[in-house]
Amino acid sequence: MPKKIKKTKSSTKKKQTDDVISLPRREAMEGSLASIFGSGKGRAVDEAQDIMYDAWDAPTREGAIALARKALEISSDCADAYVLLAQETAKSLTKEIDLYRKGVEAGERALGKKAFTADVGHFWGILETRPYMRARAGLAQCLWDAGQREEAVEHYRDMLRLNPNDNQGLRAMLMPRLIELGRDEEAEELFAHYSDDGSAFWMYSRVLLDFRKHGEAPASRKSLKAALKENKHVPAYLLGRRRMPSSLPPHYSFGSEEEAVIYVNDNKAAWKVTPGALEWLSAESVIS
Repeated sequence: MPKKIKKTKSSTKKKQTDDVISLPRREAMEGSLASIFGSGKGRAVDEAQDIMYDAWDAPTREGAIALARKALEISSDCADAYVLLAQETAKSLTKEIDLYRKGVEAGERALGKKAFTADVGHFWGILETRPYMRARAGLAQCLWDAGQREEAVEHYRDMLRLNPNDNQGLRAMLMPRLIELGRDEEAEELFAHYSDDGSAFWMYSRVLLDFRKHGEAPASRKSLKAALKENKHVPAYLLGRRRMPSSLPPHYSFGSEEEAVIYVNDNKAAWKVTPGALEWLSAESVIS
């Protein structure tokens, strides 16, 4: 299951290469941190989590699934095992939700009640919290897809309360969902809380919020101009002038087409429910 990226050009060699190298998933790399900092406490769930670090980097889907099931045999409190099974074995959205819920419940048991008061504000900085946060993020996404939107939003909001540093990028998921639900005041509050975010995801959110508030006004055009400087590819995909790929890119760089594709995948519905927004964007894109 390792992701692949293109090998960068070596500083000592002039020859270019199209070879690829396999990098371990971020979840697997956490295993190295755990061994360095000794986060394990000798519990069954810690032994199960060690197995999951191998599972996340298993070379085959079958091997990863087998390791996840082995981890659950050791401890039913292993949230990451449910996360992997949800991603790799669920054949329906209902089953995905069921597995993610079990993962959230497992994470709560493994962490204990004290963690949800003592560690609020820096959850992701503690390795043991990450399987729980992965399970809850997966649950929130599936709940949204299943139409259980209010519950999904509350999960996103509470995860940001637990970890306002937002290492998972959940604010970029929450923003368009608030807009789709017409909760613009909350969207504005969220934007203000992360006002130093200069990513295309955030800057195009600013464009849409300004249009919803001001319509075809100088403030909207100013925001669009700034967003276009960050990523010029978004309007083409948002307006259907460029076809979306059949699958999402596994990674992206700032200002890239891949970033635009991911933004549009998560945000197009918010633009569509905003009367006149896409028409205005189309006109402004022709002008610019």
